Amino acid sequence: MKVLFMDTAHPILEAKLHEMGFECEHLLLTKLPMLTEIIGDYEGIIIRSKIKIDKSLLDKALKLRFIGRIGSGMESIDTDYAQSKGIVCLNSPEGNRIAVGEHAVGLLLCLLNKIALSDGQLRRGVRIRESNRGTEIYGKTIGIIGYGNMGSAFAKCLSGFNAQVIAYDKYKRNFGCECVREVNIDEVFEKADMLSLHTPLTEETTYMFNDIFIQKMKKPFYLLNTSRGKVVDTSALVNHLKKGKILGAALDVIEYENISFESFEESDLPDAYKFLLASENVVMTPHIAGWTVESKIKMAEVLAEKIKALELIQTSF
Repeated sequence: MKVLFMDTAHPILEAKLHEMGFECEHLLLTKLPMLTEIIGDYEGIIIRSKIKIDKSLLDKALKLRFIGRIGSGMESIDTDYAQSKGIVCLNSPEGNRIAVGEHAVGLLLCLLNKIALSDGQLRRGVRIRESNRGTEIYGKTIGIIGYGNMGSAFAKCLSGFNAQVIAYDKYKRNFGCECVREVNIDEVFEKADMLSLHTPLTEETTYMFNDIFIQKMKKPFYLLNTSRGKVVDTSALVNHLKKGKILGAALDVIEYENISFESFEESDLPDAYKFLLASENVVMTPHIAGWTVESKIKMAEVLAEKIKALELIQTSF
């Protein structure tokens, strides 16, 4: 059986696949145009975010049994069509959830305590204290939208801050525990001082955070987004930053990223993005929330274990 690596991965994944009896091959990104010609030779493919797996490609993948996504987001894969053809789609959010949770807390602290802002001022020889007073997490209500691997990891990371952590997930129930209280969406709208988004990107969540959503929030609040850029309507975000309804934003993702998350569509960047770059109450990182030394290893290990489990299930029938 052959597996095609279509992007980079920690070497431990290939080593474990070899142990399972797979022959592993690699396709350089520069050779992607030839993918449709060779995809039919493989039982498995390993991708990250750079490759779009659509119907036309899946129709040529005659032997394909699984697609392994290193990471969490599955929006680059037509999962419904893959499953209709008996192809199992696997991902590994368990491997980078701690990284995302910790990074989200770091972003929030950076925003609330004006760490990046004051650091930049000091490097320019400017020392300002009064206007750089911070805001404490202690005693605030933090609302989480989406309580999967990432949302739950973020809640756990917040457990030592003595904040009121509430979470809403449309598709989960009875997940409340010592570090989070399960609520309905109306309670998030009513009580949240800070709002953190942890949803996958789907048709339902695309631009979910828009002008209508923001107007439902009862208090001025801080926004944190480590999910996907297109969950947030950037123009609406900027509009309410200007009005003061949104007190500040901490963003690891932005809607203008291209599919690989490693660059922007740089031609004619919109004014909304330029505003974010110039704003003193906005903190941004380049889609690195799940990007740690440890998570690279763990994502490979998790994916290898899921493939191994899949092999055991399929060989038992």
